[in-house]
Amino acid sequence: MVLTRIEGEKLAEMILLGANHLSNNADMIDALNVFPVPDGDTGTNMNLSMTSGASEVKKVTNNNVAEVANAFAKGLLMGARGNSGVILSQLFRGFSKRVSDLETLTPKTFAEALQNGVRTAYKAVIKPVEGTILTVAKDTANEAEQLATQMDDFIAFMESVVNAAKQSLERTPDLLPVLKEVGVVDSGGQGLVIIYEAFLASLKGEALPETDTETAPMDNMVSAEHHKSNQDYLNTEDIEFGYCTEFMVKFEADKLERHPYDETVFREELGQLGDSLLVVSDEDFVRVHVHVEYPGEALNLAQRFGSFVQLKVENMREQHSSIVGESEAKKDKPKSDYGIVAVAMGSGIEELLTSLGTTVVMQGGQTMNPSTQDITEAIKKAHAKKVIILPNNKNIIMAAEQAAELSEAEVAVIPTKTIPQGMSALLVYNPDASLAQNSADMSDACQQVKTGQITYAVRDTQIDGLTIENGNFMGLADGKIKATDPDKLVATKQLLAELIDEDAEIITILEGEDATEQETEMIQSFIEENYKDIEVEVHKGNQPIYAYIFSVE
Repeated sequence: MVLTRIEGEKLAEMILLGANHLSNNADMIDALNVFPVPDGDTGTNMNLSMTSGASEVKKVTNNNVAEVANAFAKGLLMGARGNSGVILSQLFRGFSKRVSDLETLTPKTFAEALQNGVRTAYKAVIKPVEGTILTVAKDTANEAEQLATQMDDFIAFMESVVNAAKQSLERTPDLLPVLKEVGVVDSGGQGLVIIYEAFLASLKGEALPETDTETAPMDNMVSAEHHKSNQDYLNTEDIEFGYCTEFMVKFEADKLERHPYDETVFREELGQLGDSLLVVSDEDFVRVHVHVEYPGEALNLAQRFGSFVQLKVENMREQHSSIVGESEAKKDKPKSDYGIVAVAMGSGIEELLTSLGTTVVMQGGQTMNPSTQDITEAIKKAHAKKVIILPNNKNIIMAAEQAAELSEAEVAVIPTKTIPQGMSALLVYNPDASLAQNSADMSDACQQVKTGQITYAVRDTQIDGLTIENGNFMGLADGKIKATDPDKLVATKQLLAELIDEDAEIITILEGEDATEQETEMIQSFIEENYKDIEVEVHKGNQPIYAYIFSVE
């Protein structure tokens, strides 16, 4: 039997199987990372992002494609982690917008939705790089549009779409030289292909290769993590919009004559009243979830179109107070003028950043990229009119920028890629300057420092002319591998030779959790003996992954 269109229930099944397949292959995708550092990079980030989206899809109770797609996009957006997760969320955000008025999908509308997702994702990336997940998404969407003009059968169409995605993935090393040098395809593109493979398997009713078990328990992991982060980052007094308001309105013809319903306009009106907004509508009903301070205002707007068939208003301040044991009588604190949010791993680094003026230090970094929602909650915890975010990792910058767009505070993201850059930015922060001036000065300051990192290889590889063996130590200078040796001290000395030049004046050493006092003393003596005019400072950072982090100014 030819399948010419799919409904919301089938789309939901495709998404859930996609999350399953991605979860089962996350380690494989992580292994494709170009740098052999022990990070939980692309596979982990895409997996957590996809799981968040799938969790929202599970809550959908009707057979409407639009609602399934909107729920998926919302979950992806709030759970997006790292660049790969953010791009994935943008791909399906654009997808959901194209199908926002559809109950079913045909190959043609599916292809158009893929194309709209590509446009949305490319707009979200300031400098798109070809040979990445963006290229695979673009090539696949272009082929899908061509195929949709020739095919009505969804299964045959999707088989060709998956084949196009795989072919594009195979071409990524030709577009991105570093991939060819290491001998891998793009990890983000591989993750997208895996999702599309699962879509096809769902349509065909077939089991996935090596996927015959229940979905890994990532839902529980994400839920627990989000629960923990919400309690860590949110105080009762920080809840700006205190009432969770949910309702469903059945349209009435006489009211619609006086007040014609337009979903976009209605969403904008509600958006001015609060946050956490979700509006889903069809020909008969409109369903709304929104956090507001005055529920009556939202209800009055909705009642123009019909009558309530479901209605629930909950006081979130009372709920939160009962959870954390706070007094109901606590008064709201006035917001401070400035707040600073920084991402870091290691108790020593957290103390150091706090001493330099950071308001909220989020746990995160190379092995744990905080999600958009995590950063959004941290912005709220800062409880300030203006907030500065220091991601301190290149793979967190896009999630921070996305959180900034969602925030009602004035937020500036300083594109810090390392802890030393974050420290350097903090040193020039001026509480009396404007947000624009601080953003400019801090962005400039982070470019004036060199960062060195000592870590270890998790596999054999060849890159930048270096042969690296599994277990060897590596020295990274501003993200590029410059030294490698079985001996940690040898690799460290090679790295310092790369970092230190005649302009260097101060070296700050951050000791990792695996560093020893003897090793640190030997490194300090080496610097003092060979670079006599340089001042050395040592701090216990207690960071994982990196035995030492060096800041050279």
